[in-house]
Amino acid sequence: MQFDIQTRPDGVSSLTAEVLAEAMPWIKHITGQTVVIKYGGAAMVDAALRAQVMADIVLLKIIGVNPVIVHGGGKAISAAMERENIPVEFVDGMRVTTDVAMGVVRRVLTGEVNQELVEAMNQHGNMAVGISGADAGVIVARPVSPKLGRVGRITRINPALVVDLVADDYIPIIASLAIGEDGGCCNVNADTAAGYLAAAIGAHKVFFLSDIDGYYTDYPDPSTLVSSMTLDEARGIVEDGGNTGGMIPKLASCVHALEEGVSRAHIVNGTTPHGLLLEMLTNKGIGTMITGRRAPAGFDAAPLGNFASKLISS
Repeated sequence: MQFDIQTRPDGVSSLTAEVLAEAMPWIKHITGQTVVIKYGGAAMVDAALRAQVMADIVLLKIIGVNPVIVHGGGKAISAAMERENIPVEFVDGMRVTTDVAMGVVRRVLTGEVNQELVEAMNQHGNMAVGISGADAGVIVARPVSPKLGRVGRITRINPALVVDLVADDYIPIIASLAIGEDGGCCNVNADTAAGYLAAAIGAHKVFFLSDIDGYYTDYPDPSTLVSSMTLDEARGIVEDGGNTGGMIPKLASCVHALEEGVSRAHIVNGTTPHGLLLEMLTNKGIGTMITGRRAPAGFDAAPLGNFASKLISS
């Protein structure tokens, strides 16, 4: 969309009014709905970006959206392990988590990253509540394999605590830990946790804030960025693998959420200023949207083969 920017005598540009007018139908559509936001990557490490993202989520709360945040903290965990001379090792993209490493993971996720996010959000009012997936058994998992230690595969979601917090008008901020079926604590993938939680609480949408703009058919060629795709197309990509720039866990989580009834899944570059708001409240959006149905007749086709164009309305 092209805007003709004209500044009024009082200094308020017509662009502001046009943006608000464009956002109004989306605000009406999303008000009263619960959305799950997976938050991680560079947007979480950079303090200024972190503050901006938290402020944007507070704005969503103000207009009537019920946000639920799930976060990881991989970079902070690796840095803490290196400081304590604990080997940092990955197998098939998963962090080897010994009992000693698990202690670091728990401390960093719940005692540092989670509290930083809660503090940043509560600058705008005391609405954030920090928990981990292990609290009240919200996320239950079993170890994936002995060679990975305390890395868990999610087996069950008990959403009562999260649902209660949302009903009481709080914003839950959930660290990606799980209680193990063996009684211990497990380190679980934050993307997977977000998808499973969105499904379990009946979220309207789930958003994955990433370090890249979305899904590329030929990563990292920017001309192959896909604005939207169907559930079947996403499922096919997950099954086939390929050059996805690390998108498989996110796409797999999107597939699970949509299969369980979530309306839309979005992959957004969290380092783009106000990227979450642009994806949620504007016609074009900026990331990759995955939907369970194809675009209706009359919509322009995307320039990328059989991938559907961005839907203008849900």
